[in-house]
Amino acid sequence: MNELEDVSHHIHDRISSIQTMLDLSVAEVPQNKIKKLGQELFALGRLLEEFENCICQQKNQLKHLKDLEELFQKDVEDVQHLKDNIPAHMPRKKCTANGKEPVMKQSEEADVQPLQPEQVKKTNKGFVREMEFITMPEFESIPQYMKGRVSYDQLNAAVQSINAAVAAKYKILHQPAKTLNNHARKLHQRFKDQETKDTKGQYFVVEDDFREFTQMKVDKRFQGILNMLRHCQRLRELRGGGLTRYMLL
Repeated sequence: MNELEDVSHHIHDRISSIQTMLDLSVAEVPQNKIKKLGQELFALGRLLEEFENCICQQKNQLKHLKDLEELFQKDVEDVQHLKDNIPAHMPRKKCTANGKEPVMKQSEEADVQPLQPEQVKKTNKGFVREMEFITMPEFESIPQYMKGRVSYDQLNAAVQSINAAVAAKYKILHQPAKTLNNHARKLHQRFKDQETKDTKGQYFVVEDDFREFTQMKVDKRFQGILNMLRHCQRLRELRGGGLTRYMLL
């Protein structure tokens, strides 16, 4: 842009010089020369106008580039903020064994062979359902009176502990009782006794399972966390026989 301004000044000087020459020698310059000087003066004026327009465009382009720079800088700051604040527990979707199947493209369906009954039984035998982690929008939807002082990370840490209890319980249930040691065999029988017709095909735990398999304290704060998980539709309670069963949804 400085170069354009220099050219603009140069043209201005040329115009001034021509104007001065014309003023000093107007009496002696022939009419055809005067006409030629006028034409050159007009041409220089047009050229100057074009350069001024070019300078104006360059200024507008520079302003636009500065605006883009600010936008990119904001994007960089946002990305850095996301990088520095990645949650300890990222929500994830898992393929379940409750009849819901992932959507496949037609090209993929053609390559998938149906499983034989023996293969289905073998595949589902070791499957243990997990509770999905709470997303930030879900956490923010929980009423403040219900959250209290429980943070987003603390709530998902509880989800992780519940998943650990479920996994430990059903690992024992999926094994033949005769292959277990005495303590595990007693747990196996207790798990069987706690099942009802309403729990068939469902995954659930009770308070004793948290004490057995996790470091969680079953106290008032723990009950508050369960209320939040019910609010987020991660579990529901099933009472009966003096037990409260926490069933995964």
